[in-house]
Amino acid sequence: MLKPGKDYQTLCDTFRWETPDYYNIGVDICDKWANQPDRLALIYEDDAGRTRRYTFLELKRRSNRLANGLKAMGIGIGDRVGILLPQRPETAVSHIGLYKLGAIAIPLFTLFGTDALAYRLEDSQAKGVITDAANLPKILSIRDRLPQLRVIIVTDGDGPEGVTAFQDLLSRGSEAFTPVQTRADDPALIIYTSGTTGPPKGALHAHRVLLGHLPGVEFPHNFFPCEGDRFWTPADWAWIGGLIDVLFPSWHHGIAVVAHRARKFDPEEAFHLLAKHRIRNAFMPPTALKLMRQVPDPSVRHDFKMRTIGSGGETLGEGLLEWGRRVMGVTINEFYGQTECNLVVGNCSEVMPIRPGSMGRAIPGHTVAVVDEDGHPLPAGTAGEIAVRSPDPVMFLEYWKNPDATRKKIVNDWSLTGDLARMDDDGYLWFLGRKDDLITSSGYRIGPAEIEDCIMKHPAVGMVAVIGRPDPVRTEIIKAFIVLREPGNASAETARDIQQFVKERLAAHEYPREIEFTGSLPMTATGKIMRRELKNREPT
Repeated sequence: MLKPGKDYQTLCDTFRWETPDYYNIGVDICDKWANQPDRLALIYEDDAGRTRRYTFLELKRRSNRLANGLKAMGIGIGDRVGILLPQRPETAVSHIGLYKLGAIAIPLFTLFGTDALAYRLEDSQAKGVITDAANLPKILSIRDRLPQLRVIIVTDGDGPEGVTAFQDLLSRGSEAFTPVQTRADDPALIIYTSGTTGPPKGALHAHRVLLGHLPGVEFPHNFFPCEGDRFWTPADWAWIGGLIDVLFPSWHHGIAVVAHRARKFDPEEAFHLLAKHRIRNAFMPPTALKLMRQVPDPSVRHDFKMRTIGSGGETLGEGLLEWGRRVMGVTINEFYGQTECNLVVGNCSEVMPIRPGSMGRAIPGHTVAVVDEDGHPLPAGTAGEIAVRSPDPVMFLEYWKNPDATRKKIVNDWSLTGDLARMDDDGYLWFLGRKDDLITSSGYRIGPAEIEDCIMKHPAVGMVAVIGRPDPVRTEIIKAFIVLREPGNASAETARDIQQFVKERLAAHEYPREIEFTGSLPMTATGKIMRRELKNREPT
């Protein structure tokens, strides 16, 4: 556990991994706290605003009953089980029960359509799925395409023939269960990538992945946990950002988590939730922060008191950092990682100066570099690919059933991320863009992130995405897709004003020669802009 009182370099020099031979996520995040009967684990607020609290002891009893029920239905060590549920208690109970059983969990996003679900369940050869009444029809509609899917469990109500009710399963199961003694390197879950650069790949993670995440949570959240901490995120627990950046690390430390997943993110409601449940720590994707920034004077209506906010997925930029200090009362600590190797770079405002636009430095415990295509570290200031030294406890085991992709991921003992950056003389990393998002214009290699950050500072701009559009003279020209704060202001004059704004702040070759005003930007379920989709749009 990282502790305050040391400078950044000392934290790195003195850090030591302590990964035991045997380790089980379910035991760590639940059972080890259950001997404190009143210790609060979860505060759940449903769609109607009703609140229910759960202790670690309650979660242990429920997950034991579920593990016994699943075992009786033929689910065992190494079997894959999908969890198609939003943020709710049954989601957490399902994860804990599966890990204690030695099975492999597959988090699935509730907004997935039938094709997306069928692909993941078929690719993983899932033997079971746990879902709710709202999503059960999707599973039933694809069941004939999934001959290996033998167990379907619904959390609310009774299902048709062949579907087991979650509560019935719990009522029949014993509260006594001996967890499987898993090794730290045994597989625990498969998280599918968001598919921004091709078909989604299943990143197979070991139980140790939680231990590998801990410094990446403790550091950007200013030495989490502190007395009174309480965590929440709008990020769905189907993604690594919600599940292993928030839920699991909090419970590792015995800290309560607030669960509430609105059908649509409402920034005013987010402020209300922060105040109502006295939330002190939050992981907020940049998209959510940008929407919250548009709420006028939230502190007049909501008495929130944050200690930390962490953010990742897209570059924050100076504007959001300033807003965070002024409105939220904190320095938002940006961090970086990906599904395969998460939370390896970040900021900690308590031990290092924050440099706007930088995603931070290597988090203690991880070795991060900018490398060339052969996996050789590059000098400071040189653009290259972000890479993490292997082995590393947070690193995935492999891509499920995809040895070729797994092999290409590691070059010269460095795990390649596919993201471009440069590292300055002090070890701060500056994101340039996805490797396939790099823009080549008039001989210059240009990353979209810096241009987007600049455009976001223009007072008329709400959101922006920058791509390169083919050009016979310059190879590519820079094109910006812009969502205005006031859509009615879209005009050639506004476009020229934005172009001049960028020219005056960046190099002349970095201003967007084309601007297209749009009502929205295509995004993944985790809030990342899908530039590939923008590149495929017909020019307007």
